[in-house]
Amino acid sequence: MKKFFTAHLPIKIVLILFFFLNISIHSQTDLKSKIGQMIMVGFSGTTVPDSLAYDLQQRNLGGVIFYSSNLHDPQQIKNLTYQLKQLSKLPLFMATDQEGGMVARLTKRNGFDNTYTAYQLGTVFNSIDSTRKQTAEMAQWLSSCGINIDFAPVVDVDVNPNSPAIGAYGRSFSKDPLTVFNHASAFIDEMHKKNIITTLKHFPGHGSAMTDSHLGFTDITNTWADSELIPYQKLLANNYSDMIMAGHLFNAHIDSLYPASISYNTVTSLLKNKLGFKGLVITDDMLMGAISTQFTFSKAIELAVNAGDDILLFAGNIINNKSIVDSVINIISQKVADGTIAESTIDTAYNKIIAMKQKYLSITLAEDDISAKMIPNNYSLSNYPNPFNPSTNIVFSVGRAAHVIIKVYNITGQLISNLVDQDFAKGNYNIQFNGSRLASGIYFVVMQTPDILLTQKIALIK
Repeated sequence: MKKFFTAHLPIKIVLILFFFLNISIHSQTDLKSKIGQMIMVGFSGTTVPDSLAYDLQQRNLGGVIFYSSNLHDPQQIKNLTYQLKQLSKLPLFMATDQEGGMVARLTKRNGFDNTYTAYQLGTVFNSIDSTRKQTAEMAQWLSSCGINIDFAPVVDVDVNPNSPAIGAYGRSFSKDPLTVFNHASAFIDEMHKKNIITTLKHFPGHGSAMTDSHLGFTDITNTWADSELIPYQKLLANNYSDMIMAGHLFNAHIDSLYPASISYNTVTSLLKNKLGFKGLVITDDMLMGAISTQFTFSKAIELAVNAGDDILLFAGNIINNKSIVDSVINIISQKVADGTIAESTIDTAYNKIIAMKQKYLSITLAEDDISAKMIPNNYSLSNYPNPFNPSTNIVFSVGRAAHVIIKVYNITGQLISNLVDQDFAKGNYNIQFNGSRLASGIYFVVMQTPDILLTQKIALIK
């Protein structure tokens, strides 16, 4: 980056230069903002880590996925989803795997209830009413917690009951494709009643696999059958247009080079063009062994975007001690710049994502279930003067007695200062931040309590 020497310039000229520099940076980051919407990540812990907050506010991250380790109890989950929503510039995709049975993030362990597997519902009971009843209950749980995407139903056909990732866990409704279709239809319908986005998985069909794509290369060339497409074909014929997850499944009859999730032949030629799917295609976790052991991080991302995937999913948000979101954005931006990825591909995915968010997320979910104590309206964070040189006053209000943490970061996300880390009574406070040892530029003040997470952009001009 070029350095700007402004020490001997009048302040008005400095401000004008700063204004035009901001315009230049903004124009360069429009593409990056679109790419940010194409990324969904997981994270560690039951509160919002600073790294994720920064990704949401400064990198326009499009979505998060919750695992069991993120979800402690109903109130904590509501707090978590509310804080994430407040941090996000655009409505945020918040997803989890709530299939039922062995793959369910909301269970008795964290204050909900245990549920039947898809196999029990579709094969043991084979009762559409039972599927509807259980799905309606799970949809209510998700909605009340603020989660808006369910990575379900599984529409894999139970070709191999011993398949280590599907049959062994009872994740398939049935070995009969039509039974899978019927139960999946009921599942989708009940989720939609609570405004929950659904996700068919794992395209083009994981039920015959002899190995687990979490662990390594998974070849279904000699076990997969066209009949595994029947649930997709019938659901799409019924105008299904939410999400479909592309599996890390290699089928040489469809693509002799790449697994489905990073295969143009599978995602675009088969799913989008031949089957006519108009919704969002999301990859399975890009950090799974089936991808990470076969391709470099950069190459896998390039192939996924060019395959036609609209959203890239990552189980975590940190890789090699760096932000995955930042890494992915930079990789894709560079590949757009050098012509490896067409910018129109990014525009298409971004527009579809925004359309989906407008359709489902314009309504605030479960607003009546959020208690007043969970959404305090008397917290605030600001500063004056702004821009400043070399000191500024950080002004903040605490809505109720709480432990308050306030930190300052630079524009790259590097921690600059721990300003506050202590208990405060309810009230208004003012502390001074001195930037005399810092370079001119944009910095971010982040305030966190058990209730909220706020940020304030500040500008140091010397």
